[in-house]
Amino acid sequence: MRVTDIRLYPVKSLAGQAVTSAVVEPWGLAGDRRWGLVDESGHKVTALMDSRLLALSSEHLAGGGVLVRHAEQSRRVHPPHGDTARPIGGAAGAHAVPADPEVDAWLTQRVGRPLRLVWQPDPADRGIPADRGGQPQDSLTLAWSSPLVLTTERSLEQLQEWVDETADERGERRAERLVMERFRPNVVVDGDTPFAEDGWSHVRIGDVDHRVSALCDRCVVTGVDPVSLRTGPEPLRTLAARRRWDGALWFGVRLVPLGTGEVRVGDPVRAVAARPTPTLDQAPTTV
Repeated sequence: MRVTDIRLYPVKSLAGQAVTSAVVEPWGLAGDRRWGLVDESGHKVTALMDSRLLALSSEHLAGGGVLVRHAEQSRRVHPPHGDTARPIGGAAGAHAVPADPEVDAWLTQRVGRPLRLVWQPDPADRGIPADRGGQPQDSLTLAWSSPLVLTTERSLEQLQEWVDETADERGERRAERLVMERFRPNVVVDGDTPFAEDGWSHVRIGDVDHRVSALCDRCVVTGVDPVSLRTGPEPLRTLAARRRWDGALWFGVRLVPLGTGEVRVGDPVRAVAARPTPTLDQAPTTV
């Protein structure tokens, strides 16, 4: 197996940035989700709450800054200094510093709701919840519950086959093909057997080892087309029929780095200490 795509999401819930390589830090890929959005009360705002955020994109800059884009306009923001990090409501253990009032006004105008851009100064202060596979030494950015998400092309191909079968059975016109961007992975690999990743406990990407902390549960954001921003029943409808257990829908795995280094497109990927791979109609054992 090999890496076919690497993506950063410098601002949580904005569209991501494709890169050919990335530095792996204890809390994930350098530049990934150190920035986030909150409302006027300091509570997190994500694409799960407002899919209009997906119309904006962000790019990681040298020195930790970020370039935020909307249509043909953009704003460059540097990490703020000299202010006290404040808790983010709804994001357990997360603390961040307000960035730039002018950028806040710019974002608010484009999205249509009050927004403030914030920056996380120290990911080491935030841990991964134990019920999400976290261990005492783990640390986390402003990501939901894991430093990285990995998906495989073979699993997406299988999901696409199931989606097409569902449409045919219902007499519906087949929708546009699914793209991996719907699942917002950090690392995509070509894969071997569809959903073999369900059985992995560790994976080596290039020279960096990672622990699989949990399978990745999926929300309604996957139902938003990342280009048109139109919503539809897929892929959640088919995931609910084929990949539903423990009250959630599953696609991909969550990773925690066990070391540091660099990962690149084309790097070899090796599943380490894998458990027996479940069949496609069998829920895996708990990670």
